[in-house]
Amino acid sequence: GALVLLVLSLLCVAGPWFAQSYQDQNLDLGATGPSAAHWLGTDTLGRDLFARMLYGGRISIMVGLVATFVALTIGVTYGAVAGYVGGKTDMVMMRIVDIMYALPFTIFVILLMVFMKEPSEQLDAWLRNTAHLEGFQGFGNMLLLFAAIGAVEWLTMARIVRGQVLTIKRMEYIEAARALGFGNRRIIFRHILPNVLGPVIVYATLTVPAVMLLEAFLSFLGLGVQPPMSSWGSLIKDGAEKMEEYWWLLVFPGGVFSLTLFSLNFLGDGLRDALDVRAAKD
Repeated sequence: GALVLLVLSLLCVAGPWFAQSYQDQNLDLGATGPSAAHWLGTDTLGRDLFARMLYGGRISIMVGLVATFVALTIGVTYGAVAGYVGGKTDMVMMRIVDIMYALPFTIFVILLMVFMKEPSEQLDAWLRNTAHLEGFQGFGNMLLLFAAIGAVEWLTMARIVRGQVLTIKRMEYIEAARALGFGNRRIIFRHILPNVLGPVIVYATLTVPAVMLLEAFLSFLGLGVQPPMSSWGSLIKDGAEKMEEYWWLLVFPGGVFSLTLFSLNFLGDGLRDALDVRAAKD
């Protein structure tokens, strides 16, 4: 799984440098099947599907990694504080998590994307007109994606970290740190969190595919990455609309996306076995 992810990542990073531009259109060519000139065929506008998949992979992987980082930052900090402080503070903080669990995540993200669409468009306009950054078209929508997905994916991590902290804070070395007069911030971030990295790393590898699936779903609904930019989700959406006539527009993006998700899940399972020896023996 790690090897497949490494190869795909290198292709997505370096591929667009030697492949055709993902925006180059050839309306006379139109949608053609795989050939020597276009390995994975072209779409209805004559754009090379291989180049668009490589560029779309950059977007999908970046959304998966950045949104997961946002979710883990919020979840780890929130769970560590709730578990360490305990008492009524812990009760109130975890009831907030329970309330947010009751909300339909997908609907929440869709509403956030809809209501924040205008500010993201204003940011894009500012980048184009004021900062003269034409290459950052769609950057505002990308930031909105990171914020929207990260805002709903941290709840499980908060619960996992809280449970670990409740156990670790009763250990002797934590009592020794308190006796030495260390502050709560130092105890949490220097002594407790390093000892819960195992579950955090495992859950991170399992969160990335979940985030990528959510991004693909949003792009499928037209709320994710906007044209002319592409992601694997938007490519799958376009291919699903034309799969009866042009099968390659759905098969290739869907196959690469599925392979990436399988690899991430295999990697997460392997890390779980490596970092949790007792569970592996069972």
